[in-house]
Amino acid sequence: MKKIFGSAILVPLMLILAGCGGSDRLTDLRIGLIAELTGETSAVGVSCKNAAEMAVREINDSGGLTIGNRNYKVKLVVVDNAGKADASAAAARKLIDSDKVIAIVGPNESRFAIPASDAAESAGTVLLSPASTTPRTTLDARTGGTKKYVFRACFIDPFQGQVLAKFAHDGQKAGKAAILFDDMVDYNRGIAEVFRDVFIKRGGRIVAFEPYATGTKDFTAPLTRIRDAQPDVIFLPNHYTEVPSQIRQARKLGIQSLFLGSDSWGTAQILKSCGKDCDGSFFSTHFSADMTTPSAKAFVETYRKTYGAMPDDVAALTYDSFGLIWQALRTAGRLDRLAVRDALARIPEYKGVTGIMEFREGSGDPIKSAVIMKIQDGRFVWFANSIP
Repeated sequence: MKKIFGSAILVPLMLILAGCGGSDRLTDLRIGLIAELTGETSAVGVSCKNAAEMAVREINDSGGLTIGNRNYKVKLVVVDNAGKADASAAAARKLIDSDKVIAIVGPNESRFAIPASDAAESAGTVLLSPASTTPRTTLDARTGGTKKYVFRACFIDPFQGQVLAKFAHDGQKAGKAAILFDDMVDYNRGIAEVFRDVFIKRGGRIVAFEPYATGTKDFTAPLTRIRDAQPDVIFLPNHYTEVPSQIRQARKLGIQSLFLGSDSWGTAQILKSCGKDCDGSFFSTHFSADMTTPSAKAFVETYRKTYGAMPDDVAALTYDSFGLIWQALRTAGRLDRLAVRDALARIPEYKGVTGIMEFREGSGDPIKSAVIMKIQDGRFVWFANSIP
């Protein structure tokens, strides 16, 4: 498949998506979703799928999506990547080649989003990841340049690492910090390195920088070294499935330091697994259910009524991802993958439930703010916003 669609490819695609009825006929427009519905981080995929279905249901209930002079009913095509990198790439190819989607939302985790985005880029199809924060997702590994068709709705890890280092040193008056991180995962290692460098530049000291291998269960040795170094804060840029065990083991060793985390903490599962041990900890994320903008309040209320639970950051980012796709399709005015890409790349401002976003040509990364949350009495509580 050519990267830039010529007329020979575009016409069949439009016929598949739009049918051949009159200008007022409601026809199908297909959007793909790749989500981690099974595997160790399935809570992320469930939130993503819930918000995607909600966004599609709302647009269809409002009469469909008007593009040019035609109305379209949106059809969501969902593929489970099973929490695997190879399945993510295969899912993207299936959605593009077999399902003929006009754009793809997801995956969320960077280790899955990167291979899926590579497949989408080579096929000239927009892929918008709600929550992949590593810079590599939107960068071409061969050239180092920006991928043309790949975007995200979240901020990136370097920004997140800067926010947390500044918060620790300036906001919490921490002079000494320790870091425990999975050295085999780009996400964990990348944020750990940025936090370390920025914390030092701001005048702080890194008294322990402790890597571990994926799958480690016993953290006694690195945590003992951390305890002996007596840090004011301990940074854990690790997944919500690991953090509760790490904090519990730290507490058993007598560590009373303040814990900081990244957006990988932002699912309610961590509250159930960690209990009181996590109280008083802070983490950076993309969204708070306490946000007071009209769009955020409406989103939270509808999600809660529909699914019987409060939305997490992945749900909010997914919902915004579909809002961005809707805006790009309306601006493009036609079902042309390149036109949709161009419209998305030039969105001057999008007021989403996670805040205001801006895209600039030459980058698939939005300019937006971060949220600092506190775990208090078994709940996520908004603490502060950080604007770039």
